[in-house]
Amino acid sequence: MTAPAPRAERNARFILSCLGVGLAAGLLSGLFGVGGGTVIVPLLVLLLHFDQRLAAGTSLAAIVPTATVGVISYAVNGSVAWVPALILAAAAVIGAQVGSWLLARLPQNALRWGFVGFLVIVIVSLFVIVPSRDAELTLTWLTGTGLVVLGFITGILAGLLGVGGGVVVVPALMLLFGTSDLIAKGTSLLMMIPTALSGTIGNLRRHNVDLLAAALVGVAACTTTAVGAWIATLLDPFTANVLFAVFLSFIAVQMALRALRQRRS
Repeated sequence: MTAPAPRAERNARFILSCLGVGLAAGLLSGLFGVGGGTVIVPLLVLLLHFDQRLAAGTSLAAIVPTATVGVISYAVNGSVAWVPALILAAAAVIGAQVGSWLLARLPQNALRWGFVGFLVIVIVSLFVIVPSRDAELTLTWLTGTGLVVLGFITGILAGLLGVGGGVVVVPALMLLFGTSDLIAKGTSLLMMIPTALSGTIGNLRRHNVDLLAAALVGVAACTTTAVGAWIATLLDPFTANVLFAVFLSFIAVQMALRALRQRRS
């Protein structure tokens, strides 16, 4: 069994840092339909000096309440495709196991650059294809098969690169399935809940979760997730796409810098 990672000192700075991280992550989670891990992990490492595994495990645990509040917020407006979300989640859980298996067998830097290239294509597409707010995700044999493939690929990427499913699922649902941006975000958040629960159980066994930090981040995130979801309904689809493109650009730069640092080391 893995030895517990060292925990940050419990003081006022620890509490305020966790609350601040949660507020920022919750707002972005509600606004873009992502888990918030792309914000939580680097900030926990930077502010509280968590190691990467502990930060990732703590982030995943904090995503559970955050995504739950986000789903409720989008469901109020009828912007959640329930069955497609469960199909995505089931396929993602299987894909994550494959991704974890491949992690030790594939060069990480090549994968990172490939993902950066994928994000660049998505960013450009967001300026070309603007989804209709009236578009829904109709479940047919064809779309059902496509959702299984999308969920499986998303799970593999999560296992390989530690990226949240929303970064892949939200643009894919809009660009490939013609779904409205709001339904894509609400469905993505629902998909994350069983995936995050499954990952958190495994991380708890490996002592890769700081439960106090996860609780503080999660509670703080819950207070702003609904605000982010509300702002998303106020934005027109093109503006929402532009903001999402900026967010994806931030992730692409992060991934590229990580690849460059790995190459130098």
